[in-house]
Parts: sequence; C-alpha cells; structure tokens
Amino acid sequence: MLYIDTPRWPAHGRLFAHLISDVSVAELHAFAELIGAPARAFERDHYDVSADRARIAVWLGARPVPSRVIVERLVAAGLRRPRHLSGSTGKKKAGQGLFPGAS
Repeated sequence: MLYIDTPRWPAHGRLFAHLISDVSVAELHAFAELIGAPARAFERDHYDVSADRARIAVWLGARPVPSRVIVERLVAAGLRRPRHLSGSTGKKKAGQGLFPGAS
C-alpha cells in the first residue's frame, strides 16, 4: 500500500508531501515514476512530492494519512531508513527530509 501525508512542508516556493510504501522500495519507485516524481525527490525511505503530484498520487490510489502515520508505517514495515544509517555524509538543510526541523 502507498501512503501520502498532507502537503505542508515548504520548499522551493511550494508545499510538499511525503510518499511512502509499506511493501517495498521497489513499489515506491515504480509509483513515483508513474506520478512523474523525479529521482532526486527520493530521500532514504520516502519521496518528497509537490502538492500537484500528491493529488495525482491520491487519485491513483495512495492512501492519505496524517504525517505521524507515515513514520509508523515505515517502522512497522521495516523500511524506515534513519539518516544516521543511510550512509549519507551530507547535512540536510532545515525544511528538507521527513519532518523538517526535527533532528
């Protein structure tokens, strides 16, 4: 199943939502490609998708859920990839990633 939260995370003059799968990263990538999300929008375990793409995702079957459910579903599925385990050495700017501003 694919899940998406409400687009409320500001970046680049737009609002973004988080899109996840509780099945596999392969399912997530395939769906993201279907809605036209660029590969650069993938962030460890989710896609940051614009409000326009979020509406398309819901229309195509992604289930809208509150933001807290996004992390709960990832953890329950064993698909959560915290930053410290991702191998990323770069620092994120405030307002990027899952739940901006949370460290």
